[in-house]
Amino acid sequence: MFVDKAKVFVKGGDGGDGLVAFRRELYVPEGGPAGGDGGNGGHVIFRVDEGLRTLMDFRYQKHFKATRGEKGRNKSQHGANAEHMIVRVPPGTIVVDDDTGETIADMTRHGQEVIVAKGGRGGRGNIRFKSSVNTAPAIAENGEEGQERWVTLELKVMADVGLVGFPSVGKSTLLSVVSGAQPKIGAYHFTTITPNLGVVDLGDDRSFVMADLPGLIEGAHTGVGLGHEFLRHVERTRIIVHVVDMSGMEGRDPYEDWVKINDELKLYNPRLAERPQIVASNKMDMPESETNLETFRKQVAETRPDIVIMPISSLTKQGIKEMLFRVADLLDSLPQPSELEEIEKQAKAEEGVVYRYEASGDLDFEIKRDNEVYVVESEAIEKLMRRTQFNSHEAIMRFGRILRGAGIDDALRKRGAKNGDTIRIGKFEFEFFEGGSDDYIFDDA
Repeated sequence: MFVDKAKVFVKGGDGGDGLVAFRRELYVPEGGPAGGDGGNGGHVIFRVDEGLRTLMDFRYQKHFKATRGEKGRNKSQHGANAEHMIVRVPPGTIVVDDDTGETIADMTRHGQEVIVAKGGRGGRGNIRFKSSVNTAPAIAENGEEGQERWVTLELKVMADVGLVGFPSVGKSTLLSVVSGAQPKIGAYHFTTITPNLGVVDLGDDRSFVMADLPGLIEGAHTGVGLGHEFLRHVERTRIIVHVVDMSGMEGRDPYEDWVKINDELKLYNPRLAERPQIVASNKMDMPESETNLETFRKQVAETRPDIVIMPISSLTKQGIKEMLFRVADLLDSLPQPSELEEIEKQAKAEEGVVYRYEASGDLDFEIKRDNEVYVVESEAIEKLMRRTQFNSHEAIMRFGRILRGAGIDDALRKRGAKNGDTIRIGKFEFEFFEGGSDDYIFDDA
């Protein structure tokens, strides 16, 4: 089964907790702190595997969670870092953040890797908090939580040549004739409902990948028929081979068919109108085809004299070889995919640079009221709280000193906070303590 879109949950591994430990060895008086740092959590990494052609695996497994780092050890030993989780994806996969809609990566090359969810850093052990005024700290940090999010995977098949056209014009038959592919062929519309790929070998050390794409109908750019399920795959092809039923046996006009399909491509993505195109006028073995071809050539010449029209017959193989060599010559004249990537990067650079705000290390905060509760909102402070081990009195004292140094206690007083009032930070609630100069803003209530 061909699957070209999936939504999955990814989570980096949490960092290991730091350890509070002390040296207790014979003949080592006042050994001091010896708690090591926790190990880093593993990343969730997507890696391109050219052996994959579909997102089928993601239909049955939707959650990918990396392992967490090990806790710190005594004797100042660092906990082991967790191994990264490698998730294989087919070439042509676009990874999009489901919440923001931001494109995380466009994965096209075999072996290409991208970190989709970062693992958390390990917490520091008490050996990191030793100082001249605190030679035996009983403080350690929790490991940082790994990044987590939902991402949407969208596959656009990687092919050099894409066959487009109305249903039942002979695209699947043409692919089966020129390659070893065996697509489903039937005398009814929409026989092909998923893209089929085949390798075309010309016998002169040249080959290319051809994709038989599901048939288009008028209104496809708005989702009619297979709509976007088809059109997304056309964007990856370097050349479009537009297959037209020149016999007109279904009562359609070949020129009108050609115009409608081109309009759908342009409405979906204007850049597709600039893609090199060869028209394969198929079914030339039928009685009316020659007459229709002459009329078709004249009509196309009036609007697009640059279009190359190659008469073929998938049944008798008439003109097939000539068309394939024409396609190969055109591919040779086009920039390679790596060169196209550089051109697109340069074009984006000329359009302008996007700057993202990176939060500084300052504890920026905002204070709000929720009935009788004072709510302190700050991403940096909440992150600090998650890393603080509140089962240690010394860690609580350190946490209070940091908040007071950030000016939060003064800000609370200005908002009217008094002794005994409830202060909420994230999921935690504290009691405001108005004491002397040696007291701290929060008690461990």
